[in-house]
Amino acid sequence: MSATSGTGQDTETRKTVWVALAANLVISVAKAIGGIVAASPALLSEAAHSIADSLNEVFLLASLKRSRRPADARHPFGYGMERFFWSLLAAVGIFVTGGCFSVFQGIEAFRSGGNETRHGYVIGLAVLVLSLAAEGASLVRAVLQVRRAARQGGRSMAAEIKAGHDPALRTVLAEDTTACVGVLLAIAGIALHMATGEIAYEACASILIGILLVYVAYTLGRAARTQLVGEAADPAVQRQVRAFLQEQPEIDTVTALLTMRMAPDSVMAAARIDLTPGYDSETVEDAMVRIRSEVRGRWPELEQVFLDVTDAAATRRGAAADGHPGPAAGARDGSEGAGAG
Repeated sequence: MSATSGTGQDTETRKTVWVALAANLVISVAKAIGGIVAASPALLSEAAHSIADSLNEVFLLASLKRSRRPADARHPFGYGMERFFWSLLAAVGIFVTGGCFSVFQGIEAFRSGGNETRHGYVIGLAVLVLSLAAEGASLVRAVLQVRRAARQGGRSMAAEIKAGHDPALRTVLAEDTTACVGVLLAIAGIALHMATGEIAYEACASILIGILLVYVAYTLGRAARTQLVGEAADPAVQRQVRAFLQEQPEIDTVTALLTMRMAPDSVMAAARIDLTPGYDSETVEDAMVRIRSEVRGRWPELEQVFLDVTDAAATRRGAAADGHPGPAAGARDGSEGAGAG
């Protein structure tokens, strides 16, 4: 993905996050008021869920702005990993504010019993139906953006969601999907409570909402951790880059290829290569410039490309002249030449 397309993707993601934030702010107020008036644990759990989502959208908007700061002396590879850090905070927010509070509300409902009136039931159901409409609209927006991204990348929607390189979009999609499921659980809990007079149904709905939020928070947190620790590029891209390098006449062997995602649309690649014998230094230098340029042209997301050049044939000849065996292909650290970035 090029810088221009990456900026366009950010603009679309920012709009999606703003839509989700506006929906959640309105919904959280309505759910909180309705939950207090109706004394509904399921509705209060959903209010906590929406408040958590609203805070998370603020985190995501901050990540979109901060991650696009230009590289500087302290951060020579830029600030792209800010995305992954703020998405981790969003996962923690879902876990604490949404999941734990919802489980607590359900347990408290079991302990205290219910005192909802029929008027309260009506208020609760009306708020939840409106919430489902708003959450559904936000979810549709997120799904349409994922579908566009999948079409541009030549992948299915399932593959695009699984890849999930944009943590902001991934978080909004997970939040909106969970919100719709949570609202349906709350509606079912209130309806069964109204029909049977048993608070247990509504309390169970609240606990299920909490468990669902904890699971979503764990999934998002695990993905953010993987990206923060240092996630490699897609295996298909790695295979293609390795094959391309191996095809170059100046390169005898690609002994190592390491990649790391620096941002949703930026990957660093470092290759250790053995040169084909017979090329002078000027020819090698021109070849490295050409190869790096072609790699960036074919795979725009590979913004940083480093080639660590070694001359395996020369090393083996020198070692043979000294009466020592040459280094194995996997242990040529001592023969490394100057890296070319």
